[in-house]
Amino acid sequence: MGRLAGVDDTSFDPAAVRREYARAILRSGDLDPDPIAQLGAWLEAATAAGNLEPNAMVLATASAEGLPSARTVLLKELDARGLGFHTNLRSRKARELAVNPRASAVFWWPEIERQVIVEGVATRLGDAEADELFMARPRGARLAAHASVQSRPVEGRQELEDRVAEVARRFEDAEPTRPPWFGGFRLGPTVVEVWQGGQDRVHDRFRYQRDADGWRVERLGP
Repeated sequence: MGRLAGVDDTSFDPAAVRREYARAILRSGDLDPDPIAQLGAWLEAATAAGNLEPNAMVLATASAEGLPSARTVLLKELDARGLGFHTNLRSRKARELAVNPRASAVFWWPEIERQVIVEGVATRLGDAEADELFMARPRGARLAAHASVQSRPVEGRQELEDRVAEVARRFEDAEPTRPPWFGGFRLGPTVVEVWQGGQDRVHDRFRYQRDADGWRVERLGP
């Protein structure tokens, strides 16, 4: 089941993997009228449920030509302005956001059977805010940022380790401050969709959409 006859395949059959969702039913009255507050509440619930990295989100961007790419990043700020994350400004995602600022982020927490999708426009963080965020990182992470050649080919792991060691020697008696290629973006939401897994695939989906009066919420078919 799940495979085409005569087609080479692996022993893994993805169609055989099935999980029933029966943890909760989500009703409109359960929702916070502010989607950022709703996202924050679900982040707290995922944390309490033991999710390994509840702030991990899949960030999707696209080139000027519309070629998409996606990767997992960590949410580092959440407030009324949107979702903040760090990145190397020479990375693929940063280059794509520079020419096409529309992006989407997806959170998935299997422990609580919930998902959130955020769509919006990303803007660069200012230098002062980027400095503050960088200095809040552990020293090792700041050294790695100085050594980073994100999204560029490297010869092997030894090259990466050598770069980090060289940076560590350079900053042996000094605090590593933010390099010019380290920064961040904030995804300002225009659409937020929340999803609660339901029994027999009767899921609960609600979409927040920004309009002139704030946020409009509507239920979607599963």
